Amino acid sequence: MAEQLRQDAAVAGGMVAGRVALSEVRAVAARIDRADADGTSDAEPPVGALSIVVPVFNEEGNLRELHARLTAELRGIGLPYEIVLVDDGSTDGTWAAIRGLGETDPAVIALRHRRNFGKAQALANGFTLARGDVVVTMDGDLQDDPAELPRFLDALAAGHDLVSGWKQRRQDPLGKTAPSRLFNWTVRRVSGVPLHDFNCGFKAYRREVTGAIRLYGELHRFTPVLAAAQGFRVGELPVKHHPRRWGKSKYGWSRLVKGFLDLLTVTFLTQYRQRPMHLFGLPGLLALAVGVAIGLFLSVDKIVTGVTIGTRPLLLLAVLLVVIGAQFFGLGLLGEFLAHGSNAPGLDPAPSDSNPLIRDSLGLSERVLTRPEPEPRSTAAR
Repeated sequence: MAEQLRQDAAVAGGMVAGRVALSEVRAVAARIDRADADGTSDAEPPVGALSIVVPVFNEEGNLRELHARLTAELRGIGLPYEIVLVDDGSTDGTWAAIRGLGETDPAVIALRHRRNFGKAQALANGFTLARGDVVVTMDGDLQDDPAELPRFLDALAAGHDLVSGWKQRRQDPLGKTAPSRLFNWTVRRVSGVPLHDFNCGFKAYRREVTGAIRLYGELHRFTPVLAAAQGFRVGELPVKHHPRRWGKSKYGWSRLVKGFLDLLTVTFLTQYRQRPMHLFGLPGLLALAVGVAIGLFLSVDKIVTGVTIGTRPLLLLAVLLVVIGAQFFGLGLLGEFLAHGSNAPGLDPAPSDSNPLIRDSLGLSERVLTRPEPEPRSTAAR
């Protein structure tokens, strides 16, 4: 743990400059000394640095207050930190406000999209920029409370890899809460991940999680599902939720249909990506079986009764089912070929901190083959 903390101290120097950074580096150094003194160097390493990723779109009037609240809370926590702002193609003065914050606070880093690419792409780019070993995402509309950050850190320390916020008492109109409840119930039943609020943007991730999941399209709502599918430990934390005071919401009933389509995508990616034949092969075999059965029935009917079957609709149905079944079966085989080619034969024998799919390892860095010692021959055998 001491070595990890020393690395955290090095990261801190590059994350926040000035007196704030110096005090935070000293705090990390003090924790190094305590770790060496009390003999806890082999324990689970604590959080060394924080990255707060905030995607924004037309939030000019909220940024200064959000920055003030975040800064006050992060300084109170006492860890090295950075605030990553991603302007997703805003059309108001959002970028000018971000530049103003960056000029006065070196902890603020930001990027600006050429146009509005969506929240998933903004988060993906924010994850790429983040350098903390814990990444916290939150919205820029002041509805998420920065005072919840210590509770998120405590939840991660309790053994979770991803902690998702749960807005138990949402301060939103019915046009947002009603579709959200329906969506959350559906995702919970389909995915098997027992969360109440998948839509909540207030989440805390360990660095390994953000490096393992891929976000595009509208998949930002499904990060707990994607993480759970890769074996990460997902938890939930009830959080405060404040009403929006400036600007307007960007979501409503229109995202419900998109959410259900994305749910189909996530279900395929998490459950059938490595076994596509199970998805396409079963309906293919069923269609083939029914088509062949109908064809046999028509053949027997033709042989026994001598009736004409060339103009019967059942013959067309049998041919159609056989063709569809063969196509589904072929899609399954093609998917298996693609899945086989995209998977390396075996695991990369790298330490767990460089492979996000492996939680821990033992004896990989200094492993040697054991040579068995020959057993002594007994006197009776001679």
